Amino acid sequence: MAKAYSADMRQRVIDRVESGASRREAAEHYEVSPSTAVIWVKCFRETGRFAAKPRGGSTSPLEKHADFLLALIEAEPDLTLDEVVCAMRKQKIRGSRTAVWRFFQRHKITFKKKPVRDRAAACGRRASTPMLDARTRPVRSGPVGLHRRECAAEHGKSST
Repeated sequence: MAKAYSADMRQRVIDRVESGASRREAAEHYEVSPSTAVIWVKCFRETGRFAAKPRGGSTSPLEKHADFLLALIEAEPDLTLDEVVCAMRKQKIRGSRTAVWRFFQRHKITFKKKPVRDRAAACGRRASTPMLDARTRPVRSGPVGLHRRECAAEHGKSST
């Protein structure tokens, strides 16, 4: 994004217009666009202000609750983002998972933990937790360890 013109430049253009020059003449003299000079003069006449409007984003509504959120993570560092959002809702604090993530990112706090997911066990490894083993089911309907071609050959079918 382009940088704003200085307050001094704005004041010179406005002073030239106030001393009798047209907005287009003042713009041409100071090498700014005519529409810019028109906007500056209009703003000056309405508000009496030379300076540019403040730039930048707004502050997060979660910043009001920073003490609560930081204390929550300090007390229980293993919380996931979803658990933080649930704790916020219990305290009647509004906010989304994304807003919480951005809040903690600004405060240099990271979340590397992931909740248990519904995923299949890796081949050749020992059995995982019983909770995951109970949810897994066989992928093939045929005997374990045989390829499709071998199954087809047992039944006298071609494998094409």
